Amino acid sequence: MTTEVAQTATDKRILDLVQVQRAVNIWRMKGDRIVFTNGCFDILHRGHVEYLQEAALLGDRLIIGLNSDDSVRRLGKAADRPFNDQLDRAKVLTALRFVDAVMIFDQDTPLELIKTIGPDVLVKGGDWKPEQIVGADIVKARGGDVRSLKLVDGSSTTNLVEKIRHGG
Repeated sequence: MTTEVAQTATDKRILDLVQVQRAVNIWRMKGDRIVFTNGCFDILHRGHVEYLQEAALLGDRLIIGLNSDDSVRRLGKAADRPFNDQLDRAKVLTALRFVDAVMIFDQDTPLELIKTIGPDVLVKGGDWKPEQIVGADIVKARGGDVRSLKLVDGSSTTNLVEKIRHGG
């Protein structure tokens, strides 16, 4: 008996840089509009889901740049973050039907990934002003759109962690 787990359909949407480039090239040949966002997505909650749904509606394909475990730690989150490792977080994201691809990146920002993908739409949450979004200048220079989407009030990983730790 083997302990290996069969590759699931969601695994096929966790891509490396070369696979992302190939997918983007195919989607562009079909005329698809590429949307890109990034984040830690440590504990997926309603705010994340609504944000990602709205992002997906801005185009035909949604690609998520997922911060690696090391990059999450460098972002200065709590010492015990991330709670879920990068593969677990990627698998949860790809289980969402409106997510077309997830790529784990180890840099402090997704700038190189944005340069490689060249998205038509670059999206972040409402806590980011469009001019503060990493890669906004690159996307705009290509004629793309940069959006800061509204956050769901009271719905954040930090709030959820506090609620769990202190009851509530």
